[in-house]
Amino acid sequence: MTKPSQLYKAYLFDLDGTLVDTAPDLGGALDASLRAAGLPGVSTEQARNWIGLGARFSLTQALQHYGIELDDTAVDQLLKEFLDHYEAHIADTSTPYEGVIDTLDQLTDAGIPLAVVTNKPARFTLPLLSAMSLDGYFAAVISGDTAPRPKPAADPILLCLSELGISTDAALMVGDSVTDVNAAKAAKVDVACFAYGYNQGQDVCDLQPNWVFERMDELLPAKTFT
Repeated sequence: MTKPSQLYKAYLFDLDGTLVDTAPDLGGALDASLRAAGLPGVSTEQARNWIGLGARFSLTQALQHYGIELDDTAVDQLLKEFLDHYEAHIADTSTPYEGVIDTLDQLTDAGIPLAVVTNKPARFTLPLLSAMSLDGYFAAVISGDTAPRPKPAADPILLCLSELGISTDAALMVGDSVTDVNAAKAAKVDVACFAYGYNQGQDVCDLQPNWVFERMDELLPAKTFT
């Protein structure tokens, strides 16, 4: 797909798998919590395939991978340990993707409002943005527990646009998965999808976003910023 020919009036970004590669720390927390419970651990590359649909999904995928069945109480306790470990190690090895900082800088210099719209709970969203020195870029941050319903519902995107004072036809949602694409389509907002994010192995082209990109700066039109 060709790159956009002009700038949008606002850019809304997913967080995990779009702005920041969080798989090393999420995978590390999942591995640590499993091993602490006497269960087999997981590698970062294994965890990459299970990230993107929430912590409980990642955990249950790991258990299913090993054919381990636990009752709800045990899963809840393991999930708590997973999240507590992640909170304590949220930015040990996570890094922004290549091209992200330069893109945010150019959009900020152009005076365009930016926002984060993620399903990650605020408990983790705000500390991660701060640790990555990304928090200063965003005029709004909508976490998974901010709007009445998370993505793929339209609610988080519409709430964000209301806070920014931007119409749906003037904004671009930037994500990496079917959750982001479906939320954008529900909100009637254009959407761009990162080809190498956390999409559970699905080819994002099949999701039919408006744009597919391999580096964030590919979303910038071929023009000189002034």
